[in-house]
Amino acid sequence: MPVLSLIKFKLLYYIYLMNTSLEALRQYFQTGATQSYAFRLLQLKRLKQLVLENEQALYQALHTDLKKSKEESWATEIGFFLNELNYTIEHLKGWMQPTSVPTNLLNQPSTCYTVQEPLGVVCIIGPWNYPFQLLFTPLVGAIAGGNCVVLKPSEFAPATAAVMGKIIQDLFPANYILYVEGEGAQVLTPMFEQFRFDHIFYTGSTTVGRIIYQQAAAKLTPVTLELGGKSPAVIAVDANMRVAARRIVNSKFSNCGQMCVAPDYVLVPTAFKQVLIDELIKAIEQFYGTDTASSDGYGKIINERQWQRLVGYFADGKIVYGGKSDASSLFIEPTLMTEVSMDSKIMQDEIFGPILPILTYDSNEAALEIIQRNPNPLAFYVFTNDLATEQYWLTNVPSGGACVNNTSWHLTNHALPFGGRGLSGMGGYHGKLSFTTFTHMKSVMKTPTWIDPDLKYPPYKGKGWLLKKLIG
Repeated sequence: MPVLSLIKFKLLYYIYLMNTSLEALRQYFQTGATQSYAFRLLQLKRLKQLVLENEQALYQALHTDLKKSKEESWATEIGFFLNELNYTIEHLKGWMQPTSVPTNLLNQPSTCYTVQEPLGVVCIIGPWNYPFQLLFTPLVGAIAGGNCVVLKPSEFAPATAAVMGKIIQDLFPANYILYVEGEGAQVLTPMFEQFRFDHIFYTGSTTVGRIIYQQAAAKLTPVTLELGGKSPAVIAVDANMRVAARRIVNSKFSNCGQMCVAPDYVLVPTAFKQVLIDELIKAIEQFYGTDTASSDGYGKIINERQWQRLVGYFADGKIVYGGKSDASSLFIEPTLMTEVSMDSKIMQDEIFGPILPILTYDSNEAALEIIQRNPNPLAFYVFTNDLATEQYWLTNVPSGGACVNNTSWHLTNHALPFGGRGLSGMGGYHGKLSFTTFTHMKSVMKTPTWIDPDLKYPPYKGKGWLLKKLIG
């Protein structure tokens, strides 16, 4: 058989197998097996148990893929997920209960309520930077919502993907939770073309998010897009520079800067530029030592392609600290840069790495103009102790989320919705919002039959005055 014919045959056979698997999910969902409270609760508890049983394997995998320490893996991946899972287990029964709403005069004596019903078969696509947390945390919401799920991990974190695959395949039948690995476009495009999901949940780049949004639109499939962008940190004149520097460094260089809500660049009043730089350097060396390459608490870049992209930014400004790199170990030192042009690549792209441009401003208007070049960031950070300054910045910078005198930690509170707006995404999740994201709020009106007034039926002649009172 010619090579091209063999490739075409394999592709068609793959599509056939995938369609069969997806239809099995649909058929299982239609049995209603996933919808009871008892079933959902049991799956969540079993998932928790198996994750804990594989905790050490996850630590090793996350270190292999991203050189994450055990402590960082717990705080940002496993512990984060368990916090979300435990909260969901505790509140699931209440979330599933119908919610009564008022009945207007026209519809008396009806009773009205809303109920959250499962969507059906949903697809969750995870990224590589937090490969466990950002795939399994939305899975909690999907299971709690009573859905069947297709899980697609990132192919760029293969060690973690292997452990997650073992957990899912050991725990759930493939007609309930289907775990699909492989190169993103090759796996997802045939699925989206042949099968209509009831929801697609994607975390990753804005570029790929656009493609998924277009593919989903062809079948009118709703989406949640958790994307990124250039999240600015503004330092006001009254800010505590030491605290600001420590909190910026803590988020910016965690996971080697590969975090969607990490501060992408800093805006500081011109007069305080050097003060901030000095404090940033102190914080970096306190957290990671002077030899970052040998630090157990400092990660690595995910792959050579990303490493090459990041070191390419070094030419876009003046390096005032750091700048060391090593391709063989995928290492890039925490790096501070100044004299960066607004037209350079580093100020147009989401950096997604351990490089922090420091820009100066002399008026709030000038700083706003810089921020507005990349509008609607996923996160916005302002450091100030003045309430009027705080309100000015929160009002004038639309963003997915925000922190005052902090960075990134807002996403750890399950009571706060997490998501973007505009180019940084749409929709959100965490806590109860994860449950509502993967369910449909159905409106229900229940009307008794013991009364049936003629007012509501034709002919309406002569009833106009009364209808105006009831409806108006």
